[in-house]
Amino acid sequence: MKTKLSILFCLFCFVVSSQEFPPIIKYASAVYGAGNQNWMVSQDEHNYLYFANDEGLLEFNGTNWELYPAPNETIIRSVKVIGEKIYTGCYMNFGYWVRQSNGKLKYTSLSDTIKNKILDDEQFWNILKYDHWVLFQSLNRIFIYDTKTKKFTIIAPKNGVVKSFATKNAIYFQTIKEGLFEIESGKAKLISDHPTLKKFTIVNMFPMNDKLLIQTQLDGIYMLSGTNLTPFKTEVDTALKSSFVYSSQMLEDGSFALGTVSNGVFILNADGKLKYHISQSKGLSNNTVLSLFEDKDQNLWAGLDNGINCINVQSPVHSFTDDSGVLGTVYASAVFNDMLYIGTNQGLFCRKQNSNEEFKFINGTKGQVWSLFVYDNTIFCGHDSGTFVINGETAKSIFSSSGTWKFEPVPNSENKLLQGNYYGLSVLEKINGQWVFKNKIAGFEYSSRFFEIGDHLEVYVSHEYKGIFRLKLDQELRKTSGFFTYKSPQKGNNASLTKFNQSIYYAYKGGIFKLNRKTRQFEKDSVLSSIFEKDEYTSGKLIVDNSNKIWLFSKNYIHYFSASKLSSQLKQNIIPIPASLTNSMLGYENITQISKSIYLIGTTDGYYTLNIDDLSFKNYSVFITDIGVNKQNENLKNVPLPSEGDFSSSENNITFNYTVPEYNKYINSEYQYLLEGFQNEWSEWSTKATINFKNLPPGQYTFKVRAKYANTILENTAVYTFVIQKPWYLTHLAWFIYILLMLTAGYFINKAYQNFYRKQEAKLIEENNLLLEIQELENEQLLMKLRNEQLSQDVDNKNRELAVSTMSLHSKNELLAFIKEDLKKTTPDDNKNIKSVIRTINDNITEEDSWKVFKEAFDNADKDFLKRIKQLHPLLTPNDLRLCAYLRLNLSSKEIAPLFNISVRSVEIKRYRLRKKMDLKHEIGLVEYILAV
Repeated sequence: MKTKLSILFCLFCFVVSSQEFPPIIKYASAVYGAGNQNWMVSQDEHNYLYFANDEGLLEFNGTNWELYPAPNETIIRSVKVIGEKIYTGCYMNFGYWVRQSNGKLKYTSLSDTIKNKILDDEQFWNILKYDHWVLFQSLNRIFIYDTKTKKFTIIAPKNGVVKSFATKNAIYFQTIKEGLFEIESGKAKLISDHPTLKKFTIVNMFPMNDKLLIQTQLDGIYMLSGTNLTPFKTEVDTALKSSFVYSSQMLEDGSFALGTVSNGVFILNADGKLKYHISQSKGLSNNTVLSLFEDKDQNLWAGLDNGINCINVQSPVHSFTDDSGVLGTVYASAVFNDMLYIGTNQGLFCRKQNSNEEFKFINGTKGQVWSLFVYDNTIFCGHDSGTFVINGETAKSIFSSSGTWKFEPVPNSENKLLQGNYYGLSVLEKINGQWVFKNKIAGFEYSSRFFEIGDHLEVYVSHEYKGIFRLKLDQELRKTSGFFTYKSPQKGNNASLTKFNQSIYYAYKGGIFKLNRKTRQFEKDSVLSSIFEKDEYTSGKLIVDNSNKIWLFSKNYIHYFSASKLSSQLKQNIIPIPASLTNSMLGYENITQISKSIYLIGTTDGYYTLNIDDLSFKNYSVFITDIGVNKQNENLKNVPLPSEGDFSSSENNITFNYTVPEYNKYINSEYQYLLEGFQNEWSEWSTKATINFKNLPPGQYTFKVRAKYANTILENTAVYTFVIQKPWYLTHLAWFIYILLMLTAGYFINKAYQNFYRKQEAKLIEENNLLLEIQELENEQLLMKLRNEQLSQDVDNKNRELAVSTMSLHSKNELLAFIKEDLKKTTPDDNKNIKSVIRTINDNITEEDSWKVFKEAFDNADKDFLKRIKQLHPLLTPNDLRLCAYLRLNLSSKEIAPLFNISVRSVEIKRYRLRKKMDLKHEIGLVEYILAV
């Protein structure tokens, strides 16, 4: 028993379900902001979707969700878009919603007009359209509303209504224990009372030619032809009978989608064969499917018991997700002998190509697989443990010295392969029909994840951390004499190297470079490098497929180039699938051509397939969904969309929301906007579907937004024109008032200036008069100064006269004294005449006469000096005063001596005595003191 359990466990661990499913977009209740359960789905002409949700009517425009609570705050059970109205049914109420000019929906109740006819606790679970009638179905009755007359007709079967259905030409409903009815002329008509239809609840009905295909909850599908009811066999009848089918939908291509309570969604083709069974374990958010709806793009929407899912049924992309973790991250894939091989970080797996068989693990390959290479009817596996040759579901190790990255055929040697290893390069050789390890290339020990063989056995190796090497191999492929390291181009993160169209290319963040075979230098290729512009670089991984296309991966796109048939130029093709959605391992991206148009791309949790022939996309339209304006620090308020906007100056913050209503998982719409009057150029492309402009100045603006989907710019451009009014203080009336105020102010200012200048004039006259008076006083002062100067000159003249008279008197006395002495010497003493002359001379040289003359002259020249000096020094004698007067005239001792008729020595003595009497200090000069008195 233990052995059997072990075997089952191993089988479980190494067998992986391998069905590929269309992409599924999951919307949890936290994302759309409403209740968990979604009971019905509908779509309007703009591709907006509406969900009957536990908390109200839920709207989704492809970008934003908005919830409109039911008028009585109950669960909305049904929704149906008919024309421009969205009809809904809920607890004891039904009516319609109409979009207002501001883009929001407003509800109008129809049941309020017949409120007295609504039963207590009645809920409306379904809404149907037939011509100009709208039918609201509860579990008790059907209300038929005539949109022309606005009147109601009520059909009330005795046993209630289980479900109602609309086909192109008829309206049907089922009543338990009675069967299937058709409404004709406003009345119920029984069309089948088959026991099956009386016993089992009908989920849905689909017209097929002149027959009806009837889907039951617990008893499978039946075909009703007239009164005959026959089973419609499918591959999943057993599963359907045990899964409780709750919802169903006939799809555009004739297939059927069946939603169950406990087993997810079954999608059957028109013949009843299973296409997909999508459950929670295979990507669905929840196994209970309450509603199904196919939109205009043939996406299948599933309203779940817990969330909403969108299944891109017609997508060219199909994915296989390994939720168990057994498969792991896919690093390589290959198709060989009708087998699909998948190399992952867990090992090598395989299954039959184009089948839904489980992947089987190939024993002995546990661990990291780096590459798969098909050559000479053999598939090689580059592994962390070395090199394996794969034969069906078995693996044989032929090299285990180090890990193996990749393989390349040796030119002109069909039986030899060069392989890149963790530590250099080595050679594999085919001997006697078996591939074996031959030798390691000596002289080069660096990791060789990316290498290519050029002319004359020159090998180019790209090393992520050291750059590009070039080494020359000998003819025996045993050694290299050395290697050359390129300085340009530089090394780079996630760089790679490959051969395409017989040329070697190197790619890293700085661009894609092509080897010039003549110069053996790498030159930048402008065409290929263009894909890494605008910060698009994520990985430099280059892959060449079996159809000679070269594949590259960027941040927002997958690119492939193929040689043009009419020129040497490469033709570029862009697949708008961003790296964030593909979930690939950066630097280890891998893509394998598994058929003419289908490619397999590995991801971190499985892989997805891409059919490039089906890459055609609908031309959608971009819409402005709502516009909000607000004042500073206030909430947004919505404004009408159709008409031009007219906002006050304070409402100069404006927000635009826009969308392209498309629901593809792998393709994101990109937007570009322009605000004319504020911007001169279009913005950069961005996936952000909202823009806010703050503090716009007054003026007229035109907002334009255009979109790009699948790398194609959509035809339409959404436009909205609005005006931000000038503030009241800048309006025409304000300017008129300003002009009046300016004129009035000018008048009063002019008048004030005139008064001011008059006062200034009077003030100037007064000041001038005062200045004239001051001038007169100054003139008088000047005249007085001149007079004083004149007087001073007179005093000086008097002093000069006094000095002259004094000197003259002195000279006269000297002369008379000289004559007297000569007379005394030459004349006898008894000569009377001579004596008489001498007496006359003595009379003329008397000191008193000369002093008298001098004193009168000195008093006239310097009045009060002698009085002042006498007052200061009362002890001075007349001779002292006389000496002071001579000193004030600045006479020297030699000049003073004759005036006193004494010697110079005697004058010095007089001066000394005078200092003593005046009690002068030694440092004070006598003359200076006398002059200062």
